[in-house]
Amino acid sequence: MTGPMRLQWPNCLNVRDLGGLPTTDGRQITTGALIRSDNLTRLTEAGVEAVREASVSRIIDVRTPPECEGDPSPFANDQLYRNMPLYHADDPYDPTQTIDQQYVAMLDLNPDLIAAAVGAIADAPTGGVVVHCHAGKDRAGTVVALALSLAGVPPEAVAADYAALDDRMRVHFDEQLALISDPTERSQLAESFTARPETMIAALKHLEDKYGGTEQYLRQGGLHDHQLNALRARLVA
Repeated sequence: MTGPMRLQWPNCLNVRDLGGLPTTDGRQITTGALIRSDNLTRLTEAGVEAVREASVSRIIDVRTPPECEGDPSPFANDQLYRNMPLYHADDPYDPTQTIDQQYVAMLDLNPDLIAAAVGAIADAPTGGVVVHCHAGKDRAGTVVALALSLAGVPPEAVAADYAALDDRMRVHFDEQLALISDPTERSQLAESFTARPETMIAALKHLEDKYGGTEQYLRQGGLHDHQLNALRARLVA
């Protein structure tokens, strides 16, 4: 059985096909069905062509509208592109929170936005779906983790995938940290750059404890039966 495959989309730093992840019933995620990526604005012309050659039918950009306006996607005017932010502009933000606390806050604040992003994977035309944010770790990582959970990937495998960062992205994070001289600000930024399996395990446990699990959480956010069925059919070989 194969596992997620890192893709070469110049000059993205953290992109991979999630095909090969195991499900609890002995099957696996279909190769080419779901791709997790950092910011596609990094793409060169060759990278844009690589995306098109991957038979991608939908790109779900979960960055905020100001991020998209300031750093527009090369696919922004393409029919396959959707901007589906996970935050509202006036959502509270506390930089002193741990990343675990930030994830829980995001999940509790905006189940409707998160369910809509997961639903957009299910509703996409035939082909692969790319989910991306800026680093391909937090917002994209959360949407992908919930989709994988619905498809039957066990929590430990979901968390291991969440925590997998390309070495190029780790180098990028280190370079960003080196630019910060204030120790408090650098410590907060370093926390935001972490990708620990325990973080996603804690987020999934929160959904279990508070909502009855990922499926019930997303249903409360507005995900419908036909979308659940379509998502599972799309993702599971």
